[in-house]
Amino acid sequence: MRDDAPGASGELLELDRRHVWHPYAPMPGRTPPLLVESASGVRLRLAEPAFGKRELVDGMASWWSALHGYNHPVLNAAARDQLERMSHVMFGGLTHEPAVRLAARLVEITPAPLEHVFLADSGSVSVEVAIKMCLQYWRSVGRPAKRRLLTWRGGYHGDTWHPMSVCDPDGGMHRLWSGALPRQVFADAPPAGFDADPEPAYARSLRELIARHAPELAAVVVEPVVQNAGGMRFHSPGYLRVLREACDEHGVLLVFDEIATGFGRTGGVLFAADHAGVAPDVMCVGKALTGGYLSMAAALCTSRVADGISRGEFPVLAHGPTFMANPLAAAVANASVDLLLAQDWAAEVKRIETGLVSGLAPAAELPGVRDVRVLGAIGVVQLDHPVDMAAATAAAVSEGVWLRPFGDLVYTMPPYVTDDADLALICRAACAAARAG
Repeated sequence: MRDDAPGASGELLELDRRHVWHPYAPMPGRTPPLLVESASGVRLRLAEPAFGKRELVDGMASWWSALHGYNHPVLNAAARDQLERMSHVMFGGLTHEPAVRLAARLVEITPAPLEHVFLADSGSVSVEVAIKMCLQYWRSVGRPAKRRLLTWRGGYHGDTWHPMSVCDPDGGMHRLWSGALPRQVFADAPPAGFDADPEPAYARSLRELIARHAPELAAVVVEPVVQNAGGMRFHSPGYLRVLREACDEHGVLLVFDEIATGFGRTGGVLFAADHAGVAPDVMCVGKALTGGYLSMAAALCTSRVADGISRGEFPVLAHGPTFMANPLAAAVANASVDLLLAQDWAAEVKRIETGLVSGLAPAAELPGVRDVRVLGAIGVVQLDHPVDMAAATAAAVSEGVWLRPFGDLVYTMPPYVTDDADLALICRAACAAARAG
């Protein structure tokens, strides 16, 4: 049956309810999802109206990935052109132009001295690869006891095994696996405030914790500047400099998870590490890498890390996804990065930041709102209680906007192509969602 045939929507939703397991949802689902039939620009077109709306402005950029919106002619053309050449070829023993050019471009735009690129399937897998790089590095240089990781509370790095071990151990959903996951070392969450000066006492505690555990630490793994799915908290870039200095002093590798913060999302710089003027030993990127078209991520590392592994008793990185360096995804990623850098992306992000600051300001006066904060193209309304997600989502949809609240947060990370009118609509919807939630 065609999707636009009478009754097709109901049939699809029933099949969805019976067979499709959605993320962070029970099986079968208790809340019917909205059925999207197409998308263009910043709008999602629904198969059936929801709360009187057939089209929704996407305030989430498809979980922060669709920088350029949907159905973009440049990205469409890149996908079509590559599809006519080859959609995939194995990367073991073979290579191809889209992957080579993407790796070279990533090295060019990320902080030096990141020189080597391992292309992975998804953000979480890139964090797995980054951790594996660190563990294998120390094993290869004769320090196998260095196998624990240090991070700070409130973080989120993905849903696969080792990344879960460095997510928040108490407040996060991965506490379910406490006792089964590797036991890592946790510092307190960094004090809030992007513009705040680093607190000397907290900086000292970070240095002391790294020093105390250095003999067993393979790496420190953090989200730089913004702790995203762990609570949308912003912190001073100064703490990244503290971590870099302490890791250098005590012989610990430093990993930055830039999957959500990369490609300009935090404003003014392409990568959050650039706010601090420091470079990690390993960096993960993903999400916006392909402009939201296809799943692809990367773990970049320094020559020190790559050489250490390559000189070890097992001189290869022990990881090899079947769809690694998929040519179709790599071609679209190249087009997406080129499209971003060809425009004044910093000005666009600044415009969005200005709109979010003014548009979300009324939320600060709402009952139950604890905080309103904005950084780059990230806007957050934090409540003093858990959000009623169903009520908050319905309120946003009623305004003609798609938002996905979680925890105590109503937030938005819109596409960079969102114009001022749609940005104002997103802000009104976020305020309505906060009021209802």
